[in-house]
Amino acid sequence: MAAGFSFMQWTTDDILVATAGEWICGNRNIQFSGIAIDSRMISLTEFFVAIRGEFHDGHRFCSDVVQSGVKGILIDIHSIGALPIAEWRQKGIACIGVKDTTRALGDLAAYHRRRCSVSVVAITGSNGKTTTRSMTSDILCRRFKVLSTAGNFNNHIGLPLTLLNLEREHEWAVLELGMNHSGEIDRLSEICQPNIGVITTIGTAHLENFASTDGILQAKAEIFAHLQHDGLAVLNMDDPKLLELSGRLSVPVIFFGLNPGARVRARQVETRSSGTSFFLDLPEETVEVRLPVAGTFMATNALAAATVGYALGLPGDEIKAALENFKPVKGRMNVIESARWVHIVDDTYNANPVSMAAAIQTLQKIKGEHRGILVIGDMLELGKESLELHRKIGEIAATSGIAALYATGRFASAVAQGAAGQGMDSGRIFVGDRQAICEHLKGDLKKGDWVLIKGSRAMGMEKIVHDIADWAECFDSPDLSTKSSF
Repeated sequence: MAAGFSFMQWTTDDILVATAGEWICGNRNIQFSGIAIDSRMISLTEFFVAIRGEFHDGHRFCSDVVQSGVKGILIDIHSIGALPIAEWRQKGIACIGVKDTTRALGDLAAYHRRRCSVSVVAITGSNGKTTTRSMTSDILCRRFKVLSTAGNFNNHIGLPLTLLNLEREHEWAVLELGMNHSGEIDRLSEICQPNIGVITTIGTAHLENFASTDGILQAKAEIFAHLQHDGLAVLNMDDPKLLELSGRLSVPVIFFGLNPGARVRARQVETRSSGTSFFLDLPEETVEVRLPVAGTFMATNALAAATVGYALGLPGDEIKAALENFKPVKGRMNVIESARWVHIVDDTYNANPVSMAAAIQTLQKIKGEHRGILVIGDMLELGKESLELHRKIGEIAATSGIAALYATGRFASAVAQGAAGQGMDSGRIFVGDRQAICEHLKGDLKKGDWVLIKGSRAMGMEKIVHDIADWAECFDSPDLSTKSSF
């Protein structure tokens, strides 16, 4: 924790009240400095919650944390028979049992959120939520003490762990809410109790678990189920689904977007290799913003963040300054300029049909007169629509003017078929595994090429980025060897 921030202690009574747990044994007069779930990193003054996950069971490490000197443990009540409770009783270990330790972790976070004098911005959406969260944090940090989601801590475990880092001095928390099933956003919203709920877009991400985009809309709209009584909704006016949703909400709505009717809007959006510029129209003023990242979709993310800043009273010049100093999230349109000016665009953080199409459109704009090359991996969790949606991406790629298309994964052939169907020369389409793509690319790249690499997180497309970047840096031109994010 940063210097100057004060910790909030936990008593055993706090933990019992928060979790509605059952006291099992030990000393009830112990205080704890925090809550932890990782037995490898826990402090001796923290309380251990034994999470039972898909791959690991924290109950296996309870004896280890006790041996290390930890004085308090939360366990699944059904695991009592398999744990050395008598030994813990002798040692005075404070042990509390609950029906579900993962849910109890969320309950602890909700309790902590309530006892802190903090307000919450919660951000969800099919695209752009990570970048929007980062931009929003940057803006609010101009005026407030802000806690923000770290990395991809946006699920039923990550979000509680973020909230548990709240300290007395924090005034706002900016949180990212992720999901792939109905009901997840509702639970995350229940935990964080947002004051401002932001939805960036409604797209086809996670379509595998929903019958349609209407189901995704309904799941994302759960963010407003636990909005505070004076809460605010921030919605993208360019998204027809969100425009439809606004009519069903009983809370005030502020729209952002390129739509002239949006209260916070962008005009004259221009994307170049150096970034994206636009005029930011706020209700009382207009400022020109020059984002250090490319893509019209980045301007949309910036608008969502700017709307939160505007709603909290920040003036245009402070919003502009924060956006212009934005540092791109790793794997989100990061550009590596290699030794002979082969530009590698690392957009490997994740992918879905909307973000893939937007990235291809951005490649068209930033490559200028140079060749654009697209390297894509599967977009996952699209269910029965997977083949068709991958075929459509192939069609988009073929009509974008790219010089070559490389595809890997289970649905690579569908991408190739879509591209060929739109008349792309088969000699410019390559399907193979990551290693084969890397070897073929190394023989094809030319000075000035722009290479966009993108795919769903599980596809490991960053390995192609690293391989090609390392190879490109081996050229004998050290004076041009630079890496940067624009």
